[in-house]
Amino acid sequence: MLHGIESGQEKPAPGRLPGALTVRTEPAPLALIREESMVTHVDVDVQQLWKDYRAEATVELRNQLVELYLPLVKYNAERIWARLPEGVDLDDLISAGVFGLMDAIDAFDLKRGVKFETYCVPRIRGAMLDELRTMDWVPRLVRSKHTKVEEARKSLEAALGRPPRPDEMALRMGMSLEEFDKMVGDATAVSLVSLNKKWYETDSYKDVREIDILEDKKAEDPTHRLQNRDLMRLVTRGLNRNERLIIILYYYEDMTMKEIGATLDLSESRVSQMHSSIVSRLQQQLSKRRPEFSN
Repeated sequence: MLHGIESGQEKPAPGRLPGALTVRTEPAPLALIREESMVTHVDVDVQQLWKDYRAEATVELRNQLVELYLPLVKYNAERIWARLPEGVDLDDLISAGVFGLMDAIDAFDLKRGVKFETYCVPRIRGAMLDELRTMDWVPRLVRSKHTKVEEARKSLEAALGRPPRPDEMALRMGMSLEEFDKMVGDATAVSLVSLNKKWYETDSYKDVREIDILEDKKAEDPTHRLQNRDLMRLVTRGLNRNERLIIILYYYEDMTMKEIGATLDLSESRVSQMHSSIVSRLQQQLSKRRPEFSN
């Protein structure tokens, strides 16, 4: 029998029998830790909070409920986002999930005896999927056609051991070759790339993104401009004023012989004669320097 606590012994904790066995708790398994991460632990009376919200339905109480179940939104958003292609922002999914959570809070009935976590998850995921559909610029009919074509292609490729020909695809799908070509054209979706997509990460504070490496085809190439200037200096070297103007206006300003003659107060035939003489002299000069340009 236990006769009490001897002097010098540690006093038992409140609510614990003297001499009771101390059970050492081992770390919880990983599966249990993951389950507990899905449960929101807060120092509030959840049932009382729901009753207060049903009685008053204030914005402050609703915000408390949203904060309480926000980990559910983040968890489901991350699971959906992990299976999506690049370009979809995780924050957009979380924002859509929060709206779904608020709708679930407004529609939840305490009297049904269902846990709110079980009730709200389908609404949260549904709101996220609706957001993804609105973000998809390709119509659902186009997606459906593309899926059918891909399924037929994979099935034939597995059976034949090679990529199928268009006529084989048309036969497999039960349509003519013209109808198949039209279906493939309708199902061809142009892929979009986010300009904010990371191209690669750097050690600096700023990452290189897609917009930073796009080629501006409308911009003038500065090297081309310098090459034209150097070539113009090379060609017009040793020419007098009128001869230089004829070359520049004809080849660089795209003026006609008649317009050049009006500019220099010369006849069109005289401008043409001078142009032929200049070109002949330039050919002789450049033929001597041909080895320089061949390198």
